[in-house]
Amino acid sequence: MTGWPQAAFVVVVVVVLHVPLGDYMARVYTDPRHWRAERVIYRLCGADPGADQRWTHYLTALLAFSGAGVLLLYAVLRLQPVLPLSLGRTGLSPAAAFNTAVSFTTNTSWQSYSGEAAMGHLALATGLGVQAFASAGVGMAAGVALIRGLVRQRTDHIGNFWVDLVRSVIRILLPLSLLFAVVLVALGVVQNFHGTMAAVTTLAGGRQTILGGPVASWESIKLMSGDGGGFFNANSAHPFENPTSVTNVIEIVLMLLVPAGFIRMFGRMVGDQRQGWTLLTVAGTLFLLAIACAGMVQNAHPGTVPATVGAAAEGTETRFGVPGSTLFGVTATSTADGAANSSYDSFTGLGGGVLMAAMMLGEISPGGCGSGLYGLLMISLIAVFLGGLMVGRTPEYLRKEIGGREMKAVVLYHLVTPATILVGSAITVGTSKARAAMGNPGAHGLSEVVYAFTSAANGNGSAFAGLNSSGVFFQVALAIAMLVGRYLPIIFVIVLAGMLAGRPRGISTAGTLPSHGPVFMLMTVGVALIIGALCYLPVLSLGPLADSLRQIRG
Repeated sequence: MTGWPQAAFVVVVVVVLHVPLGDYMARVYTDPRHWRAERVIYRLCGADPGADQRWTHYLTALLAFSGAGVLLLYAVLRLQPVLPLSLGRTGLSPAAAFNTAVSFTTNTSWQSYSGEAAMGHLALATGLGVQAFASAGVGMAAGVALIRGLVRQRTDHIGNFWVDLVRSVIRILLPLSLLFAVVLVALGVVQNFHGTMAAVTTLAGGRQTILGGPVASWESIKLMSGDGGGFFNANSAHPFENPTSVTNVIEIVLMLLVPAGFIRMFGRMVGDQRQGWTLLTVAGTLFLLAIACAGMVQNAHPGTVPATVGAAAEGTETRFGVPGSTLFGVTATSTADGAANSSYDSFTGLGGGVLMAAMMLGEISPGGCGSGLYGLLMISLIAVFLGGLMVGRTPEYLRKEIGGREMKAVVLYHLVTPATILVGSAITVGTSKARAAMGNPGAHGLSEVVYAFTSAANGNGSAFAGLNSSGVFFQVALAIAMLVGRYLPIIFVIVLAGMLAGRPRGISTAGTLPSHGPVFMLMTVGVALIIGALCYLPVLSLGPLADSLRQIRG
């Protein structure tokens, strides 16, 4: 399958599967019973699963858990040489360990190292692997907390962070990852704990060692959780991670599945499935728009070689072709996953710009686990506020009045990521040592830097490979961007959840602006595009757009 048929197949599969998954997830977060395994975990952690936390306690627990995750993963990465199954790997440098610990704890999974050359099996499984589950669980918990803020009234309690986190991992992510790991193994993805297995002679006559490892178990959770980090440096372009066009389609579906299920779950938990379908339509519209734009520019021929072969095939896998690589890239940047089955640095100027824009929209099409939903809800609240002003009524969403305090939290949420990206990029291009790490001059070099900070601040983790980010400056700067881009928005989300939970629910009247249906869907899509353009159009003009003009003239 190529082009639109492949994209249509993926969309149909995700729409069909997200219904039972979303319904199941709604039952998970509203179930009053605790599983026996969960009660054991609560006792070990000293958590009280029966406590309904105020939003301040919920936020404190979330930040404390994430902070502990950074410290523990940092220790694992530094102590790797003394761990079993280290395969002789050395410990990461302090800067690299800090960057990597922050990266995987924030669900970004930016990798400034070569996966198979730097990471032993135990560090991968117990360090990065645990954080793939835990960091996704944190985002899912934040999304559920915001839903409760919209549902509850006259209270400042929004649930129990520890219960939401444990259920996200035990009842949702772990069963799905086990199921699809088996599927991937059956389709040829490697799964073992071998070290270097053999040496083979390459076509050029050289010798190459073949490394095994727990690839399939890592691949399933990295795709579903929005993690995206590669076992191998080539990520999902490596045949051990993604051997065929069939596994390529499955991996695309896995990236979309949980975020789409979260949208369905939202409709169930608020008691109005029309809300879920409206948000899913918004996410789907933005996703298909990105596919259409990326497919068009990747199949254009700005240059002698692309014109000869019929598309911009440089850096793509012949197993998947340009359509399969483009669809995978758009999915990875629209879902906060950041996996790659091709070199995004080799995309055309406009093609790379589309991937960048998908992240700059806040990764809401459909975004990450939990983060995609609360990103969509934040855009919806802007649309509700503007709609209320246009009809001369107090803005309401799900019968909750949206006042000045709530809108301040929403606006601050939307300002964090653009400020992090633009300030970080400006400092970088103004620093001589940082500029020396740019693999290309001019507009493409600027695109590399902006892409790196966009990926870090949005929790994506993909990269333009021309940028050498292994130096101390980039490792520290990008780690700071990850921390700010991940946790400041979550703070505003939890604060907003507490505000909304304290609001009473009103009564819908004929004058109430509906937050469902085609009109509201188009308004929300328009708001998302306008906010993205206002924040990023100047830097996109200096980077990808200028790079594209250079390619056309060249």
